[in-house]
Amino acid sequence: MNTMSLFSGNSNPVLATRIAEYLSKPLGSAKLTRFSDGEIQVEIQENVRRQEVFVIQSTCYPVNDNLIELLLMIDALKRSSASYITAVVPYFGYARQDKKVLPRVPISAKLVADLITNTGVNRLITLDLHAGQIQGFFNIPVDNLYAAPVMLDYIKSNFSGDLAVVSPDAGGVERARAFAKRLNATLAIVDKRRSSPNQAKAMAIIGDVEDKVVIIFDDMVDTAGTITEAAGIIKAKGAKSVHACCTHAVLSGPAVERIENSSLETLVVTDTIPLKENAIQSKKIKQLSISKLVGEAIIRSYRGDSVHCLFV
Repeated sequence: MNTMSLFSGNSNPVLATRIAEYLSKPLGSAKLTRFSDGEIQVEIQENVRRQEVFVIQSTCYPVNDNLIELLLMIDALKRSSASYITAVVPYFGYARQDKKVLPRVPISAKLVADLITNTGVNRLITLDLHAGQIQGFFNIPVDNLYAAPVMLDYIKSNFSGDLAVVSPDAGGVERARAFAKRLNATLAIVDKRRSSPNQAKAMAIIGDVEDKVVIIFDDMVDTAGTITEAAGIIKAKGAKSVHACCTHAVLSGPAVERIENSSLETLVVTDTIPLKENAIQSKKIKQLSISKLVGEAIIRSYRGDSVHCLFV
């Protein structure tokens, strides 16, 4: 892999290091600094001419800073004559704003997709997009990986007995059904009403959770309002225990406090987003790494191999 180079922004250096270790390839040298007014400056400090470059950068908090870092790194690499640039964005920010839900609002996910594409990226590798259709916002190839293999290995090793998989809302039913099928578990759905962004109220359970070990699956946990409301109503319906799995641990605002005070026994997340200090200290929150999954996708993309086996 002499013509491959790896670079990372500041959003998730721990994950980038793990991916580099899996690939046995050191991270490239890049200097990211700021002017006194907050402008970001990027300098690629090694030769990337005719190299195939992978830039690892989640657009997590602070979202706008990390997005601009990604765009500037791509532009710097393109102007340094890199032959092919792949943006590896484990967490794609603005994904929840993927359609017009009010008369005069932007489709932010489409705008961000255009920014990344027009900056000069040739391919995008990401994980568990909030809506799979976002792939269509890009006019370049997109590999939307799933953390399912990592989650399933953990569940099979740590849970047994009569399992029920629950979707916290109607939008996640397809994801939950796929997990239920692989775990040979029953499926249930939480009927949820959302009055405003980050405000949700669980109303009822569709399906049987009584005397079952319940696992709630979602793509992300932000303020944890949805998932803790769901856990409470599931427990009230007679579940033995309630656990949750999500790919992206946004965990903003009162999320960790809500989780600590909820009916959830565990919340399993991945390292697409680095955990904040209060989440690291929580005994309920467990983090799994997707570095091998992403590393394998990078290898296969570089070699021109299929990534189909990573979805199984």
